[in-house]
Amino acid sequence: MTRLMLLAMALLAPSVAFGQGHPMQKPMPRIVVIGHRGASGERPEHTLLSYQRAIDVGADFIEPDLVPTKDGELVARHENAITDTTDVAAHPEFAARKTTKTIDGQTITGWFTEDFTLAELKTLRAKERLPKLRPGNTAYDGQATIPTLDEIIALAKKESARLHRTIGIYPETKHPSYFASIGLPLEARLVAKLKAAGWDRADAPVFIQSFEVNNLKRLHTMTKVPLIQLMAGSEGPADHAYASYKEMATPEGLKAVAEYATGIGPELTQIIAKDGTPSTLVADAHAAGLKLHPWTFRAENFFLMPAYQVGTDPAAHGRLAEEITAFLKAGIDGFFTDFPSIGVPARDKFLTSNGK
Repeated sequence: MTRLMLLAMALLAPSVAFGQGHPMQKPMPRIVVIGHRGASGERPEHTLLSYQRAIDVGADFIEPDLVPTKDGELVARHENAITDTTDVAAHPEFAARKTTKTIDGQTITGWFTEDFTLAELKTLRAKERLPKLRPGNTAYDGQATIPTLDEIIALAKKESARLHRTIGIYPETKHPSYFASIGLPLEARLVAKLKAAGWDRADAPVFIQSFEVNNLKRLHTMTKVPLIQLMAGSEGPADHAYASYKEMATPEGLKAVAEYATGIGPELTQIIAKDGTPSTLVADAHAAGLKLHPWTFRAENFFLMPAYQVGTDPAAHGRLAEEITAFLKAGIDGFFTDFPSIGVPARDKFLTSNGK
């Protein structure tokens, strides 16, 4: 091989290595681990610090919740309300922007991304949202800015090229009906960013998720990337497309979901109740041709099912790997976790022990 050919391969590697079929690229595992808001159990959520940590410990996807800025840029925050996840309250220049809003029926007082330009948001610094449960994460307070979707895509591509394995993104459209009502619809902005990244294929390393229904149906007409219908154990979608998530989770409801989505993201208790009783959701979803990516596995006793808690301290860690394994045995196709450092080894051990 000539020196010129070697140079050409080196120059091309960062761009071609991200493709799923590249010979140097490790294929995605059959069961995927999604870094929930990054590795939010170990770093403040929705920061490049958190996403990088998730990648470093082996997550297959990193998950940004997307909300818009006043000037229409998409940024990653768990909610558009940023009082608890940034230092905005310490910025006197933004004191007058504190306000009260009703979003999806909930009245909230604080500061909101849609009232700030991207340049203004970038002057803020992220902080840990759950300091009492995750005091270790507070050591990273002030070290990161609010990341844009562009920055998250760039990180996924860069790390995919470096590690020779595909790292996907799993964006959630937050409060899409609300944002459409104030003139900041999310769908076209998200699709445009994905297209610019070359991700408009059914095999792109992307899943788009939403708790609402109608925006997923719109996205189904706008992009070829897989869509995931999120659901919860109670209440129903904010756009009232179904009376309840319980109705959506029936065999008939799942067949309807399969007309526009690739899979569902149910709450853990919809698959296995807190008392350990399994439901038929896995079998029903698979019968409808849907994947299941349940949410969210967390290590703290506060979040764990009773059978996997250790001691009585809510912040202490219990037996998360065992809880994950119970759901893997139930037949899930992937899962969200705040602790991919625990979730990835648990998944790998399960696959190895089952010869998969």
